[in-house]
Amino acid sequence: MLVAEILKSKGGEVFSIAPDLSVAQACAELDRRRVGALMVCDGEAVVGVFSERDVVKAVAADGPPALTRSVSHYMTPDVIFAEPGETVAVLMERMTDRRIRHLPVLRDGRLSGVISIGDVVKCQIAEATQEAESLRTYIAAG
Repeated sequence: MLVAEILKSKGGEVFSIAPDLSVAQACAELDRRRVGALMVCDGEAVVGVFSERDVVKAVAADGPPALTRSVSHYMTPDVIFAEPGETVAVLMERMTDRRIRHLPVLRDGRLSGVISIGDVVKCQIAEATQEAESLRTYIAAG
């Protein structure tokens, strides 16, 4: 399955925040949106990713004062992107190698969605289920 197909079924909604937002405000947005990561955007440009892991690292490093600092201090600035034509297998490898759980998707240089590890797992389960059903049907017909 391709990234474009996943986005077609789940939608391309992207939750983003500005780099100057406080960590506390970003935490509230993570909770409100019920997501594990937010894209950090400066205008149209993705300048980072801020995830639950970044919150943990911030508080572990600086304690409660981290909550008043801006997201730009703690976000992951080296963003790894996915493209619509990439396969789930490629995404799984990239996520595993880089130890990341969210990949923003660029289409024609613009942010068009986010694929999470949950999306990848859901896709893999659906494909395995479909394959098993096809094998059962083939065996029953044989």
